[in-house]
Amino acid sequence: MKSTTFRSAVGAVLTAALSAVVLPASAASAAEGPAAAGTVDTATAQSFGRLADAVLTQRTAALLDTKQSVRRAAPLAEKNIRLSAGQTRTEDTALSALRTRKARLASLGEAYTSADTRVAVDRVRVEDGHATVQATETTTLAYKKIRGDEPATTGFQAHHRLSFAATADGKWQLTGLTSTDDGPLAVNEPATAPVAAARTTALPDATPAAISVPSRPQTKPAGSYDYAAMASYAEKYWQSYNPAYRKFNEAGGDCTNFVSQALKAGGWANKSGDAEDYRSWWYDTSYQSTSWVGANEWSWFTLDSKRATNLANVYYMGVGDVMQMDFDKDGSKDHTMVVTYRSSSGVPYLTYHSVNTYRKSVASIIASYPTSAYYAYRT
Repeated sequence: MKSTTFRSAVGAVLTAALSAVVLPASAASAAEGPAAAGTVDTATAQSFGRLADAVLTQRTAALLDTKQSVRRAAPLAEKNIRLSAGQTRTEDTALSALRTRKARLASLGEAYTSADTRVAVDRVRVEDGHATVQATETTTLAYKKIRGDEPATTGFQAHHRLSFAATADGKWQLTGLTSTDDGPLAVNEPATAPVAAARTTALPDATPAAISVPSRPQTKPAGSYDYAAMASYAEKYWQSYNPAYRKFNEAGGDCTNFVSQALKAGGWANKSGDAEDYRSWWYDTSYQSTSWVGANEWSWFTLDSKRATNLANVYYMGVGDVMQMDFDKDGSKDHTMVVTYRSSSGVPYLTYHSVNTYRKSVASIIASYPTSAYYAYRT
């Protein structure tokens, strides 16, 4: 089976001078057509990227307080590439869900005034009339100054797999767009219904935190760790990884590994012991404890060692505190994040890996996952 892999960069603003032209059948194989021959030209790879950029930019725009403040992207259909009928319906549903999320965010006191979404095509693989495109999205959104103490922006990097099918006349249709990341949804990614799993139990148990805005904010007291150093570390490496540490993106996700690094930067000391024993917490040049990289094991270690305590409400978190999520409430924690900014009115903003994200408000996370279980830890 013949296949061809291309690598290209489609992250900059593409002008109309770059035409979206599919390699004609005569240039590849008059009998089989371009997709069957396993070939695609640079212009086609660029048009794949433009369509991905257009779809994801449209999703981002659905979250904005105004429609005039998003970068103009290519149209959703060009001469030789467009959405399939099924994907058009999928995107209509996605935009409706995102507008609902925008309304939910507004009720929580959050909005975005402008945004910039860029897409880089990392790989194009063509085989038997189908193209698979791996793409990286980088999005920045500007917070609307509702209370006046919001940070300037939030941002994230997300990875996507796009599926294209060739039509009989040599054109392409987008038939699927899926995220390849673990962790919480990017704010512009519509939610899918979680699949319930059998509930598991583990000790020591963490206590779920309330997610309603409290009537009285709580200030984090002084502690024995350098919380500013934790935040500084996380905000330095949220996008470009620290080469001194191993990555775990392909081994269940890098979120807890990233938070452990930030906590160590703020003064958490290694605790020796067997790597599989949750009562130990350490990292060295060749291995690490499961509590360093595992969300559940980190929680068990943290509570057993009393390095942190559970908070009753996620809005009580301050800089350097940690939040975990159980997406489908099956009893197993799925994701770990660290607070790197807290507004004067008491809204925590979290930074994390998988999806790599900078200063995302707890309100926007709750708006995306209103039925999940949340755990807040005072470090």
